[in-house]
Amino acid sequence: MSVWVDACATDDIEQEDLIRFDHEGRTFAIYHSPDGEFFATDGLCTHENVHLEDGLVMDHIIECPKHNGQFDYRTGEAKRAPVCINLKTWPVKVEGGRVWIEV
Repeated sequence: MSVWVDACATDDIEQEDLIRFDHEGRTFAIYHSPDGEFFATDGLCTHENVHLEDGLVMDHIIECPKHNGQFDYRTGEAKRAPVCINLKTWPVKVEGGRVWIEV
């Protein structure tokens, strides 16, 4: 059964940036796109389980801080080696200035 969880305020994340959100033993990354939309993925790189929170966000790409692998955070698609396994993405909604993810 999935449930919507209040992750953060929309003002907590600058455009083209992300924040880490931990919930029930799982780490998520919440992104604020240059288009003003919000997205959520698993917060750990699929290559070596490194936290993505210190990664570089450019346009719609998150770059892992360890080996520079890249993902499209909108779809989770692995875009540059060494990553080859896609990130899991999570549904997001914005209500009342808050970002909610469905987990």
